[in-house]
Amino acid sequence: MIEIWAYSLVSVILVSFVSFAGIFLFAINLKKLEKLLIYLVSFSVGALLGDAFIHLLPEIIEEAGFGLDISLYLLFGLLFSFIIEKFIRWRHCHVPTSKHHPHPFAIMNLVGDGVHNFIDGIIISVSYLVSIPVGISTTLAVIFHEIPQEIGDFGVLIHGGFSKTKALFFNFLTAATAILGGVVGLIASVYVEHITYFLIPFAAGNFIYIAGSDLIPELHKKEGVKESLLQLLAVILGIGVMMLLLLLE
Repeated sequence: MIEIWAYSLVSVILVSFVSFAGIFLFAINLKKLEKLLIYLVSFSVGALLGDAFIHLLPEIIEEAGFGLDISLYLLFGLLFSFIIEKFIRWRHCHVPTSKHHPHPFAIMNLVGDGVHNFIDGIIISVSYLVSIPVGISTTLAVIFHEIPQEIGDFGVLIHGGFSKTKALFFNFLTAATAILGGVVGLIASVYVEHITYFLIPFAAGNFIYIAGSDLIPELHKKEGVKESLLQLLAVILGIGVMMLLLLLE
């Protein structure tokens, strides 16, 4: 159990520090960053889907069988992500953006991001309860997704009226909820029997929703045969990395 705690805490701390990826907005030319991000997004699509279908679902089905309960937990994960996304987009404001009046969409983005990172922390820690390789694959899938997301979130905060310093600070603060989620997940596993039976398909549902609803539509904004082929290769590469991690098992 000590090993699981160690792996979980290191993983959620790494995920939290990904929030500083927003610095790339100022370190790299925006046009170059945009070209790079689309392939990071493509790669994360493959990583998220790969983790869901290659690691999470096969592991929990092998352990608990594939009954109606697993299907419902999977669907609940999908619906949860839908609800959080609706919550983030719930409010808008007609007062001009300023440093003294950051727009509610930026604040709502922080709230939604904090909730998502908290859930990510729980999912990562519970994944380690299944096995160390599953925990590692889930951590990598989250990190690959978080890099482009955190850069985007940083941009949202700047657009919403936050200074660069405040944007980095609050982005890290919401990312750090993953640490709290990791601790809660491990403590809950002691008191809730078979918590993995719920959280693993729930995590898979979250990952499938994020890949299918948030990320893939972004890829369709870039057209062209060459662009599409490179995106497809990046998706396949993300799946391939998840396949390679099977060697750890």
